[in-house]
Formats: sequence, structure tokens, C-alpha cells
Amino acid sequence: MADFLMYKGKPLVQSGNEIYYGNMAESYVVRFTVLSTKKAGENDLPEKVKVQLMKSDIQLNEKDRITKETTKDTFFDALDVGFVWLERALKG
Repeated sequence: MADFLMYKGKPLVQSGNEIYYGNMAESYVVRFTVLSTKKAGENDLPEKVKVQLMKSDIQLNEKDRITKETTKDTFFDALDVGFVWLERALKG
């Protein structure tokens, strides 16, 4: 198994401007889409981030997989919302 960056026991995986949080073997994951960035020294930091709670079943079409969606002004705010949504969905 590849080593992933972990947050509160679940993997964070980046693919381009999308970051996935959660385990695809579970019923839900969170997708963060970076809509805009800002410069911080030599780094680009996510500024506007779309958060989507999604069913992990890839047999469903994308529209049917998304169960919740919002946009946040920082990645940290987006991560907080995504974590809460994922925990609640996995317990429900």
C-alpha cells in the first residue's frame, strides 16, 4: 500500500486541483476542489475551495454521488467541514 498523507486517521490524496479525503473502501469520501489560490512566499495556498461529500460507489454517475456541497474561503475551513460531514455520513 502506498504511503499517503493522513489527517485524523484517513488519507488525503491530491490529483491536480482536487484533493480526496477518506477511504474509498468506505461508503463516503470528501472531494475538495481548489477554485483559486493565493501566493504565500514561494507557495500557492488554496483560497476558494469547493467541498463535496460523495458516495464512493464509482458505478453511480457523478451527480448521484454528490450528497452535500459548499464553498469555503480557506482550505482549513473546507477541511473542517469535510471532516464533520464525513464522520457523520460514516456513522449514519
